[in-house]
Amino acid sequence: MADAFDYIIVGAGSAGCVLANKLSAQPGCRVLLIEAGGEDRHPMIPIPIGIGKTLYDPSLCWYYPTEAEPGNAGEPRMFMRGRVLGGSSSVNGMVYCRGQPEDYDGWRDLGCTGWGWADMAPVFRALEDHELGDDGVRGVGGPLHVSVRKDRTPLTEALIDAANAMGTRRREDVNRPDQEGIGYCPVTIRNGRRVSAADAFLKPVRHRPNLTVVTDTLIDRLMFDGLRVVGVVGRAKGAPVEYRARGEVIVSSGTLQSPKLLMLSGIGPAEDLKACGITPLVDSPWVGRNLLEHKTISQQIRLSRDFSLNGKLRGWRAGLSMLRYLLRHDGPMAATYDINAFIKTRPELAQPDAQILFWAMTIDRDYQAGVRPEAQPGLLAMGYPLRTSSAGSVRLTGPGPDAPLSVSTNFLSTNHDCDVMVGIFHYMRRLFAQPALAPFVAFESFPGPDVKSDEDILDASRRDLTCQHAVGTCRMGRAGEAVLDERARVRGVEGLRVVDLSAMPTQVSGNTNGPAMALAWRAAELIAADS
Repeated sequence: MADAFDYIIVGAGSAGCVLANKLSAQPGCRVLLIEAGGEDRHPMIPIPIGIGKTLYDPSLCWYYPTEAEPGNAGEPRMFMRGRVLGGSSSVNGMVYCRGQPEDYDGWRDLGCTGWGWADMAPVFRALEDHELGDDGVRGVGGPLHVSVRKDRTPLTEALIDAANAMGTRRREDVNRPDQEGIGYCPVTIRNGRRVSAADAFLKPVRHRPNLTVVTDTLIDRLMFDGLRVVGVVGRAKGAPVEYRARGEVIVSSGTLQSPKLLMLSGIGPAEDLKACGITPLVDSPWVGRNLLEHKTISQQIRLSRDFSLNGKLRGWRAGLSMLRYLLRHDGPMAATYDINAFIKTRPELAQPDAQILFWAMTIDRDYQAGVRPEAQPGLLAMGYPLRTSSAGSVRLTGPGPDAPLSVSTNFLSTNHDCDVMVGIFHYMRRLFAQPALAPFVAFESFPGPDVKSDEDILDASRRDLTCQHAVGTCRMGRAGEAVLDERARVRGVEGLRVVDLSAMPTQVSGNTNGPAMALAWRAAELIAADS
């Protein structure tokens, strides 16, 4: 096995890029990073507002329709995942969150020793290069640049004042361990340009002679010698390829693709595999289960004063905004969400149970060819329960790698999720009725004043979007309760780990890109300790 690699990483997304960086730091260790998509050279990737284009470009994204279920108002919803170096960090909204300490302590209590907040807080500090500086909580000098939205307008200031009047305090940094509060959005943007996982972790080390990166290569299954994984088999631009591992294969293909690869390789619920014509190698009933996603409820407000981006992103004014961006790397093209809030829907709660993102832009919901702002000025509020308990699943529909997945979300199937969703909506309505916002708010244009009862609110949520934050389908935890052990090793086989959002046993309290990178950083520490 002279041509074998010590580590093969399947997927160059948020987790895979971190792993490639950390594991290749050992000079004598040969690392192969495999990405199904191409290089991240698309001109819209570095432009923050470019998400309206990149998310709808099939050369950059995978698209997974969900089943038509009651939680989706009987219609399919679409999961979008980055298919490019950097993965979804190259096409996402760039919001940076850590989550709550209680999220990680909860993992520890579920059997994930070494993953509590005491273990993860130093990881976040190590990976961050935060513009607000080192205060003992934030990190500086790390690979990942974190900035805070700099544009302040009378509208955004009034929004924060209105929340303050309701008891939601203003925070300079909404990523404090005591998370409750509202403030300008932390983002992975530097000087007006997106900072993806590829930018932060892969490009600075791609020159290393012991790191090999291959793109446009889709891995179809794992290779075994008995119960030991010894390599991967796939296709590169249609031609068969095979790579051998003398150490470990690490699957970092994401919450939908990672369980798919395991199941195609015979690791999963035995009866489901047999039904698809696959001979089970390891009966692992949790593979593909425990799909946890942030489901949204939105309000769009028509503004009486034009502090919105809508007009600046349409027609000839969009051209001026792009010219400004190309010359100065600022303006409407250089950012996404304005404000981030973590709230309690019930005052007696110990921690926030909901997040609301605000953007001085509203979406034309009748436009089907991507994302287009409305013609009139508006403000978007998008909220969701943080620790969702409605669990879905990912299943195969056939034995081949090109067979579509069956993705069930099971949204709003628990009283907890329904209660929090209703609480979020009522909070938004109270917020927009505050005196501080009276000079700006004309009326609620979506979902509109006819939405009144709790059932009306839940129906509006069923018809709304998902956050693209799915986790949990290869969860870590105790034997008999999880796919992975506490060191991200797949139970029942040797030489195989899963390191990405699918490994999370529960959802985290906030956007998931930061936690995905922190999870991979921590996993790399454990892998190095085991080698």
